Amino acid sequence: QAQAGWLQHDFGHLSVFKKSSWNHIVHKFVIGHLKGASANWWNHRHFQHHAKPNIFKKDPDVNMLHVFVLGDTQPVEYGKKKLKYLPYNHQHEYFFFIFPPLLIPVYFQIQIISTMIRRRFWADLAWAISYYMRYFITYIPFYGFLGSLFLLTFVRFLESHWFVWVTQMNHIPMEIDSEKHRDWLSSQVAATCNIEQSFFNDWFTGHLNFQIEHHLFPTMPRHNFWK
Repeated sequence: QAQAGWLQHDFGHLSVFKKSSWNHIVHKFVIGHLKGASANWWNHRHFQHHAKPNIFKKDPDVNMLHVFVLGDTQPVEYGKKKLKYLPYNHQHEYFFFIFPPLLIPVYFQIQIISTMIRRRFWADLAWAISYYMRYFITYIPFYGFLGSLFLLTFVRFLESHWFVWVTQMNHIPMEIDSEKHRDWLSSQVAATCNIEQSFFNDWFTGHLNFQIEHHLFPTMPRHNFWK
């Protein structure tokens, strides 16, 4: 599931086939039929992220819903306004119990299903239904309905940790702030960092350890980032 996540990312960026239409079709298959998610939902979120990475109110990936405070300026802003939704001085401790385990199994799932219904992404919904039908037809004979549901949740629990470590390590250490109206190149470089290249890191991150190159050349096939 994690590797299918990196694969759909490739198709979503139109970086596999020469024809955009082929990328779009296979993207819907991979994210819909292999992962039970929505291509339109992913595109809407991810394109905002690439346009304005690490910019509050513009990059959905740094919208932490008052659960965490990020960067240098947001903690100061919350302190001045006396916003205390959670004990932020302990966020480095409760982070491990909230963000990695719950992002994909809970938050993303609720957001994906509600978005498909609310925005009437019926084609995406059909792809997602095909995923759940295939999954339960395969596993119910072995584990029953509740056992299959537990397995699905457990797999997403593991995938969520995997996804969080990769996406956090190449963005969150960088500048996170309000819009500064920089030129595009500067805004991309200020928000991205690379992780050491190795065979394992390339595989584990879907080559997103080359996050700087990916943001500067988002349609480049991942195996060319190192060049």
